[in-house]
Amino acid sequence: MAKKKISAAKICAEESRYLMSTYRRPPIVFTHGRGCRLHDSQGREYLDFLGGIAVNALGHAHPRIVRVIRREAGRATHVSNLFHNPYQAPLARKLAAWSGLDRVFFTNSGSESVEGALKLARAYAHAKATPGVAPKTRILALENSFHGRTMGALSVTHTPKYREPFAPLIPGVEFVRVNDVADLDAKFDSTVCAVIIEPIQGEGGIYPISEEFWQRARDLTIEHGAALIADEIQAGLGRTGRRFAYQRFTARPDIVTVAKPLASGLPLGAFIASNEFASVFSPGMHGSTFGGGPLVCATALEFLSIIEDDDLLANVQARGAELRAGLEKAAARFEFIREVRGEGLIVGVDLAVEGAPFVKEALRRGLLINCTHDHILRLLPPFIIRQRDVAEFLHKFESALARGAKLAKQSGAGTSAKASHSQPMALAAAR
Repeated sequence: MAKKKISAAKICAEESRYLMSTYRRPPIVFTHGRGCRLHDSQGREYLDFLGGIAVNALGHAHPRIVRVIRREAGRATHVSNLFHNPYQAPLARKLAAWSGLDRVFFTNSGSESVEGALKLARAYAHAKATPGVAPKTRILALENSFHGRTMGALSVTHTPKYREPFAPLIPGVEFVRVNDVADLDAKFDSTVCAVIIEPIQGEGGIYPISEEFWQRARDLTIEHGAALIADEIQAGLGRTGRRFAYQRFTARPDIVTVAKPLASGLPLGAFIASNEFASVFSPGMHGSTFGGGPLVCATALEFLSIIEDDDLLANVQARGAELRAGLEKAAARFEFIREVRGEGLIVGVDLAVEGAPFVKEALRRGLLINCTHDHILRLLPPFIIRQRDVAEFLHKFESALARGAKLAKQSGAGTSAKASHSQPMALAAAR
């Protein structure tokens, strides 16, 4: 029987009629992929340098992942957390070994992982409070941060456009300027129960946190008995060429949040904690209906094993270096590129002009990227990319930059001269 052709126009029309209006999407329907390539309903191929926003770390239809999903779908997809399943404990053991921490709670998403981490920090503060003295409740987060869209996670997310439609949010949160140790010192006091930091800010524009800032946060949280939370949802689990982005620092956090690539596209997240913090949770204090089911945990175990078996951290480092070198050459050619930032395969290209036209032009040329904060092109390719994929990307990307700049010039918008690098706090203030 002939395969029925998918009508992209019909699907887009039905989405417009029945879905809530929360996404701006191009009129393209992707139907399947393999490796770092995606194909749409018209049969066109795209080189995927977005990876489902850092989710598809092994690309599409990885044979080992497909095999595990098929196997477990034929066994048991869900048994609930009222009972044991064969895969939670081995996966928790692996995550503890990768992170250097001790205990794990499984969630369905990054936002849920952040929610759980904040609850654990508050629970620890309550457990350690002196009788008759109010427990610590304040949380410090960073300007330019993004931690999710549920109410707790949104409360520690800085960008006003995400926060303002839902105000008032959870009280007791204050934002610190990125990498500003003096501001951290000024805002940290004995009422703080947690500091939450993305070691590399992802949605905020690929801004790395400095060693000095991280260490000062670590020193203050130890001194005052507060939690240092590392949000590794976008930069963790291998994307920097390390198991976790915070492992470029000397000091270890108390709690780590993960999600995105963990189950290769299936919904699974986790927060990982030291024994000291994890010990304050007891049965009934936190829970999840779907978190950590057998299908998703088996898939996540396979994902981590593939990274180890195929030495993908080394590939991330090598391909990341090639990508960065090529982008630096492009920056020398195009005056509107202000800076190239990132590590491994999490890279931001900061523009002095609006980024959306370049994303559109790249898509027209069969290249998937995206733009965050209006002017930062974000690259999150799969860990499996090869040298020739990087070369193809750079060729298409430079063509998109050249064409986009030409169209902007013809329209009268032009491109500004290369500006000096703006720190995240200045960018946030300008938006």
